[in-house]
Amino acid sequence: MSKFLLIESGTNVCSLAIAFDDKIVGLKESADEKAHAAQLTVFIDQLIKETGISISQLDAIAVSKGPGSYTGLRIGVSAAKGICYAADKPLIAISSLDSMTYGASNLYQSIIQNNQIEKLCPMIDARRMEVYTSLYDIHLKRVEQIEALVVNELTFNEGLKTKKTLFFGNGASKCKLVINHPNAFFVDDFLPSARFMLPLTLKAFTDQSFEDVAYFEPYYLKDFVTTQPRKKVFPGLQS
Repeated sequence: MSKFLLIESGTNVCSLAIAFDDKIVGLKESADEKAHAAQLTVFIDQLIKETGISISQLDAIAVSKGPGSYTGLRIGVSAAKGICYAADKPLIAISSLDSMTYGASNLYQSIIQNNQIEKLCPMIDARRMEVYTSLYDIHLKRVEQIEALVVNELTFNEGLKTKKTLFFGNGASKCKLVINHPNAFFVDDFLPSARFMLPLTLKAFTDQSFEDVAYFEPYYLKDFVTTQPRKKVFPGLQS
């Protein structure tokens, strides 16, 4: 029986799970996106105590590799790599969008079937009107490249002419305001979860598809940009 620790921290949700083969036996989640750093290690400790599974008994650590929140991904990947180093465990990296799509395809199967939806579009908020996204068919095969996309009212029009599409994720709610097409369907209650990573983790483990712990980096998709505060100039102090 294979045992895994699953870590999803690259989105607005901090989610961790422990699994035995294809069964989740422990799950901890929080939608407080500002508390990932404080919660992640606490969740690991709680899962170990509740399931009785020690780090040494795990067969692999799986972590969401992105795209997603720069800070969240750094926190999750750093924790996963630290555990792998200390316990000499293999590291598995799972695409955040792949994991989300697997989860949505199961949660919203009735919506997909009843509306004859042919495409699935996960969206992770990338600030303003930008999202990290891709397109998948109903067999969960990725049919478009992953990209950081600035969305407007014309962005998906060509594809929506012929294919009904389900949009989900924390980037979809803001896109709902501008994507006005009868073939566009939105769900508002979707939250990423470590439990959605399990089928992808099982496949990677079976295929021995492991990352190099020393050199693995998250898939940020775009560079992290900081903004410098504007300097205040007070009257009478100008040179």
